[in-house]
Amino acid sequence: MRTAFASALLSACTVLTGLAFAQQPQSFPKVTIAGSAIRTMKAAATGRQMDIYLHLPAGYDRENTRTYPALYILDGQWDFKLMDSVLGGLVYDKFAPEMILVGITYTGENPDYNGLRAMDLTPVADAHEKGSGNAPNFLKFLKTELIPFIESNYRADPKRRVLQGSSYGGLFTLYTLFSDPGVFSAYICASPAVTFADRYAFRQEADFAKYHKELPAKLYLAVGGAEGLSGPVQELMQVLRSRNYKGLKLETRVIEGERHAGNKPELYNRGLRFVFAD
Repeated sequence: MRTAFASALLSACTVLTGLAFAQQPQSFPKVTIAGSAIRTMKAAATGRQMDIYLHLPAGYDRENTRTYPALYILDGQWDFKLMDSVLGGLVYDKFAPEMILVGITYTGENPDYNGLRAMDLTPVADAHEKGSGNAPNFLKFLKTELIPFIESNYRADPKRRVLQGSSYGGLFTLYTLFSDPGVFSAYICASPAVTFADRYAFRQEADFAKYHKELPAKLYLAVGGAEGLSGPVQELMQVLRSRNYKGLKLETRVIEGERHAGNKPELYNRGLRFVFAD
């Protein structure tokens, strides 16, 4: 039978062992995304330090003459990891080709992502968002700095550029489409914030339609069926279908039962499949 002294000694040893373990935590290597790297660059057009997340196809070094599509991912801090997974499944199932992933985000240990994106991804100033309306400069950064950097350093096919964004990123995606549609060949637009600035996206599209009957691009536009933006985005879908823009390949979808963030895995999967269907 265990004595009281032995029980007390065992308890003390257990406490000391726990303290020693707590004071000397084990160190483990960090998980990384294979084939990925981060490049940092100063965006002259916006004055901001940017982190660019890059993922190259598995056979990139072996097939040294092959060019690849490039997917430019807005809000890379959130969606780059997701797209690495989504694309991996689509490549395996032969629904999409291998491509270069370019995640766009901000440098620093604790950047204010919400505040920065509210400035750079919004096309006009709005009193509800401090510093908003910097999309023209952000688009200039993409056109004159980031895309040339990618295409001069990596074998990215300039005829197969795709822009992807959600929420404010989706709003910026629409802004780019109707400001300079030829910058990208395809656009994946997720739950765009079309109600921003008194429905600016609707006004921009209407102005575009006054002077353009053609829109040579692919557009995948989708929204969650259970999110607040569902009604307004579906209204924009109807407007675009009614325009019958020559050259526009349009697919729209409502992701039933999903809200603003949870729609992304299915939405991006379907979007990439549409963009690379032929």
